[in-house]
Amino acid sequence: MSVELIEEALRSRPQGEAELAELAHAARNVSNDDLQYLIESMPAKQAAVLYRVLDKDTALNIFEDLPPAYQADLIRGLRSTDVAELIEDLDPDDRALVFDELPAAVADRLMAGLSPSERHMTASVLGYPPEAIGRYMSPEVIGINQDFTVGEAMAYVRRRIDDPETIYLLPVVDSSRKLTGVIGLRRLLSEDDSVVIRDIANQPVSASAIDDREETARRFLSDKLIAMPIVDREQRLVGILTIDDVIDIVEEEDAEDTARSGGSEPLAQSYLSASIFSIFRSRVVWLTMLAVSAVLTVQVLNVFEDRLAQLTALALFIPLLTGTGGNTGNQAATTVTRALAMGEVRVRDMPKIIWREARVGFTLGLTLGVLGFLAASLAFDVGIGTVIGLTLLSICTMAATIGGVMPLVAKKVGADPAVFSNPFISTFADATGLIIYFSIATAILLS
Repeated sequence: MSVELIEEALRSRPQGEAELAELAHAARNVSNDDLQYLIESMPAKQAAVLYRVLDKDTALNIFEDLPPAYQADLIRGLRSTDVAELIEDLDPDDRALVFDELPAAVADRLMAGLSPSERHMTASVLGYPPEAIGRYMSPEVIGINQDFTVGEAMAYVRRRIDDPETIYLLPVVDSSRKLTGVIGLRRLLSEDDSVVIRDIANQPVSASAIDDREETARRFLSDKLIAMPIVDREQRLVGILTIDDVIDIVEEEDAEDTARSGGSEPLAQSYLSASIFSIFRSRVVWLTMLAVSAVLTVQVLNVFEDRLAQLTALALFIPLLTGTGGNTGNQAATTVTRALAMGEVRVRDMPKIIWREARVGFTLGLTLGVLGFLAASLAFDVGIGTVIGLTLLSICTMAATIGGVMPLVAKKVGADPAVFSNPFISTFADATGLIIYFSIATAILLS
């Protein structure tokens, strides 16, 4: 049975034992990737039916790979005994993310059903703010005492081999559990048993549990780490951040930036499984704000209505000029937003960025201005060509400069740089571009 046939079977709402057995048999012949796609793309009730017929190992593997929103939907549709087993098997950081998606009463009931050790670790993760990296660390971490010998450290790791999320990078701590270094498992295996850990430990690259998750994840990737110790305010080891959690953070942040740069909010679920209302809600606020801000463009056109009446040819070039300004600003904003995310620039670099984008915009404007001058002069006359050429030069310079600055301003005031990206820059460029256009036309053609 193919994926399409499984979808058809689920739409017919199988209830009898024979129908469910047939569905289970079909699911065994479908890859885990296809099963995960089905669960993410269909309504929650159908997804729960499919999930119930999977064998235990497949079900656990798929559940661990699902985003928290889908995990929460499945929990609502499964029997309490199934849910308890799934929640107990999750890592504490993953469990905390699922609890964030559930009603408080449901989360409290599931928390109460955990074993004491799992409940304690989950509570420690939930104690950090949602945007803090502490929400994504694993508190299951082995800290190697710096006074251990290599032999003692290896014996210590062997006794606790099943507890931590990773052992490839081991934090080194002192007697009060303060982080003093890190050591890789390869190095540990290659040293003589009598060597003291403090003598071979490397300087740690760590983060505070309250640090911003995106900034920490970007730094993790830029430093090419496989794991990063997480510490509290007193530099005591509280957890470890692993590459899989970092990838999830970066993917989520990139999806959010992409959605907001297009004038919408990211969907919590896949496009096919999201309701019409949730898609509507993700777009309507931004679209309304942009429509209101576009009134400014209308007001500018109203102010220069008499100029348009005298020279109707000017109206023909409005889409070209406003579109060029918006595209130029968007290019600059996208470039600077990415540079901010990658840690390549900081807010204090604003003067350098202004100067750099002004020169880039001027060069772009000069190139497009020459082309515009030639085309408009041939189609109309030199006067119109001069207006178009100078306007393109001015608009590109202005739009590139403003587009480069806006993400930095957003960062300075604590807003999301993506919010100040494409939609707002396009609206701003439309209004200011028209003012520049008609001002130049007035000076050259109507003076």
